[in-house]
Amino acid sequence: MSLNLNDKKAVVAEVAAQVATAQTIVVAEYRGIQVGHLTQLRAKARDQGVYLRVLKNTLARRAVEGTAFADLASQLTGPLIYSISDDAVAAAKVIADFAKTNDKLVVKAGNFAGKSLDKAAVVALANIPSREVLLAQLLGMMQVPVAGFTRGLAALAAKKEAESGTVAAPAAEAAPAAEAEA
Repeated sequence: MSLNLNDKKAVVAEVAAQVATAQTIVVAEYRGIQVGHLTQLRAKARDQGVYLRVLKNTLARRAVEGTAFADLASQLTGPLIYSISDDAVAAAKVIADFAKTNDKLVVKAGNFAGKSLDKAAVVALANIPSREVLLAQLLGMMQVPVAGFTRGLAALAAKKEAESGTVAAPAAEAAPAAEAEA
């Protein structure tokens, strides 16, 4: 079904609004994919906060025109699905993970922060851990020196206690003997 001019303008405006806030766009060819699999892909994208859309390439070119993603326009040929995300990794991760299990979805290109990405770069971007995992790793790295300092203080306290305990132990044994004589 063909869109009229007003519908096309609305689609371009909607996609342009998504592109304006995006960090990453990933494009994949979906030739021959079953509707059920495409529905699963859309559900995964929705869960990850990724805008996923099958779109005419001419409308996509108009939506990215004049943005940091304008270099992507030369790659837009064939039946494509567009994955747009304001998270740097989410769009690539959704498409690349789904492409691992479904050979009909082929990663074609991408763009991250204005830099064009080929298929290998999109897959590499998808393999970066999520923001939460990276923050947890950073926190763990920050805790290592503090934990080492704490263990050092505990060891020093135990050593001081052991040294004072061996010196004080004979005096402590002498005190009950003195009380018994009195």
